[in-house]
Amino acid sequence: MAQPNIQALALQTIQVEADSISALAAYINLQFEKVVQTIHQSSGRLVVSGIGKSAIIAQKMVATLNSTGTPSLYMHAADAIHGDLGMITPHDVVMLISKSGNSPEIKVLVPLIKNFGNTLIGMVGNMESFLAQHSHLVLNTTVEKEACPNNLAPTSSTTAQMVMGDALAVCLMHLNHFTGEDFARFHPGGTLGKQLFLRVSDLIANNPVPMVRPETPLPETVIEMTAKRLGATAVVNEDGSLFGVITDGDLRRMLERRQPIAGVKAADICTRQPKTIEPDTMAMQALDVLRQYDITHLVVTANNQYLGILHLHDLVKEGLH
Repeated sequence: MAQPNIQALALQTIQVEADSISALAAYINLQFEKVVQTIHQSSGRLVVSGIGKSAIIAQKMVATLNSTGTPSLYMHAADAIHGDLGMITPHDVVMLISKSGNSPEIKVLVPLIKNFGNTLIGMVGNMESFLAQHSHLVLNTTVEKEACPNNLAPTSSTTAQMVMGDALAVCLMHLNHFTGEDFARFHPGGTLGKQLFLRVSDLIANNPVPMVRPETPLPETVIEMTAKRLGATAVVNEDGSLFGVITDGDLRRMLERRQPIAGVKAADICTRQPKTIEPDTMAMQALDVLRQYDITHLVVTANNQYLGILHLHDLVKEGLH
């Protein structure tokens, strides 16, 4: 038996699905606009349900909508008729996703939801189906064929559903004037959230604070740098003001000069007027300073009072690089 051309099959799959997505453009019409406006104007949430692969698409859609400013809930169609209908409140809009629009669970759910008085949106791939005929509003996700060689496994149809859901989410983002800052508020642990909210003070909060006096002998200075494990130490006056900073590089340069180390004090080898940064500075701004001067440390000060040391690794650990 001849071996299949794997690359050709993959390319064919991509092409079939791409064609299905392109065909969706014909279904972006006044009905689509009414769906967007209905969801936008609702004082409740969007409850999205489906069965089988469509249920997985419903979950993804809910995740996208929630993260972009449209409160949504996922409800599995089978669980709905065994108690989960209780999650629907009078002001919610309900969306049922189905390729055939004729599955038993869908046929049971449709009249129940309509009896509740909720607006029902059908996202369906068969405009002659029970779901299409009995929904208040319909999103057409009909595809010519599945990418599956048997035209059976949901492939093109689920791709079309996902893209239609993304189109909804993007339109609602614009209507809600949803910004990058809003997105970050819902993703405080993500990279975008950290870029917009993480400050230098957050990064150094748990860091050790290496510190010596200008008159501290070199051996004690090295011990302090080793113990605090930041590769540097600040040199601080008695009043807490910054005198300078000593890094591993300063120590290496001193040794390269082969000068006698007996009697060397911290003040003798420190860098005066090092690069400093305020604790309220955004983390991304701190990263820009490190890049600009090609350094790995910044001394954190407020009103020239020493607070700690920010290391490049602190930023990298947070995914900022």
